[in-house]
Amino acid sequence: MSQTAHKGKAWLIGVAVLAGVWLIQNGADTQVVPPQPSTAEAFAAGPQLLPGSPVAEPLDPSVPVRVRIPEIDVDAPMTPLGLRPDGSLDVPPEKDRNLAGWYGDGTEPGARGTAIVAGHVDNAKGPAVFYGLGALKRGDRVEVVRQDERTAVFSIDAIEVYENDGFPSTRVYGKAPYAALRLITCGGGFSKDTGYQGNVVVYAHLTDVREAA
Repeated sequence: MSQTAHKGKAWLIGVAVLAGVWLIQNGADTQVVPPQPSTAEAFAAGPQLLPGSPVAEPLDPSVPVRVRIPEIDVDAPMTPLGLRPDGSLDVPPEKDRNLAGWYGDGTEPGARGTAIVAGHVDNAKGPAVFYGLGALKRGDRVEVVRQDERTAVFSIDAIEVYENDGFPSTRVYGKAPYAALRLITCGGGFSKDTGYQGNVVVYAHLTDVREAA
């Protein structure tokens, strides 16, 4: 784990190189189309917090160990992700369908700033950990269990889909003054030749913290 001073520098690098990351290049051979969010779940007028939703005070940094999304039955361990030689975000091992990754040189989920969590939508054997992201709704919750035994609870502000050639890097990766979370997987149209044509991005912010029992 990098120290806090180093993370600021790493974050700047990440903003520049994480644009339009594809988590699966070719998708599953089964051609089962993952759910896509409706326009009703997108931001109405630019990024903003869910109206009426509380904003919890950011936590001290702590490594995330598990992500849970009750509405789509996600309960998965987490692994840190680095950058590839070309500067793009690495991905969790494709063979493990129930594994999510977080950008290890960036913000830890629950700490102040924007934490990035990525997961496959599918692999050659079928649906993977973030297959159901497109079925989520505004107000649904995402829970991240951390090494400090606290659970950071996030409320979803919006779910949007972007084509690869129009991925809004600043909108997705820009640093927030509160504890923000982005969940990213593949989505949009699919081509057998080039894979998924875009990304599904879930925007969320910290609304509650559960202490260890």
